[in-house]
Amino acid sequence: MAKAEQALFCGCEVIHEDAVAEVRDRMANAEDYTQLASLLKLFGDPTRVRLLHALELRELCVCDLAALLGVTKSAVSHQLKMLRLSNLVKFRREGQVVYYSLADGHVRAILEMGFEHIRE
Repeated sequence: MAKAEQALFCGCEVIHEDAVAEVRDRMANAEDYTQLASLLKLFGDPTRVRLLHALELRELCVCDLAALLGVTKSAVSHQLKMLRLSNLVKFRREGQVVYYSLADGHVRAILEMGFEHIRE
């Protein structure tokens, strides 16, 4: 094992019962972790992240988003459906045009924290 790897390896055989109990008491239930993992998977696709960022900047329709991202309206609609079903985006209808925007400030905060983290 390389020295760098050895520095990361814990060589102790003692379980710190107090620490484990404290963390166990503060952790969420299994279903919450499943839901969070599903939410984070949605941020794992660059096209969806670009859609969300565009909608953070301004409310747009499917045609606008397709032109902006250089993808088909069908592809945009498919991604928006996934985002809508996950409560990340919302829509409003104005005549024949459907405008999309972020569902709430939480989505904006996730994007902002993500950009802040990668730019450090």
